[in-house]
Amino acid sequence: MSEGPVIIGVTGGSGSGKTSVCREIFKQFQGKSIMMLEHDSYYKDQSHMSFEERLETNYDHPLAFDTDLLIEQLKQLMAGEAVDIPVYDYTNHTRSEEVIHQEPKEVIILEGIMILENQRLRDLMDIKIFVDTDDDLRIIRRIQRDMTERGRSLDSIIDQYLGVVKKMHEQFIEPTKKYADVIIPEGAHNTVAIDLMVSKIRMILNAH
Repeated sequence: MSEGPVIIGVTGGSGSGKTSVCREIFKQFQGKSIMMLEHDSYYKDQSHMSFEERLETNYDHPLAFDTDLLIEQLKQLMAGEAVDIPVYDYTNHTRSEEVIHQEPKEVIILEGIMILENQRLRDLMDIKIFVDTDDDLRIIRRIQRDMTERGRSLDSIIDQYLGVVKKMHEQFIEPTKKYADVIIPEGAHNTVAIDLMVSKIRMILNAH
């Protein structure tokens, strides 16, 4: 284990429950030196493209992310330096002018669908978690989320899932399961796995 912060990577397909897993872990360390970092914050700036071109972006592909910037900022946090995390504007499909100032912490929970796909990013992690959830359950969760939170129609969600999301999952996300130290079935509902991870993080923090 490194002398710097402990970096825990949490990944899984869209709708797997990885965000819920991160929140459950985070909740156990309220008041401690812990932070969450989302790969989604690092979608590439598309301000040089027309709005129509931006709509064609495949957000389920590794090339949609500015992973170089994420790695650079993670290294700064590891060195004890504060960073300005980009904020993505999902309405205009590009990076906003806003940033979130983040001071370094002892534990960094890094979350995203593609975080195990990049070796340089993988190599920075102390613990790698894959949240493994049945495809049927993931699509149902995605439908519920996109209809409720994003006002999308059922047809558009299904078209996007079958046209892009499913293929990208099979090509880029599912294969990264082999890099995981821990596989958590059924996400945040798996309280035994969450408790084990929390105990492990406590041990690491106490050892620092």
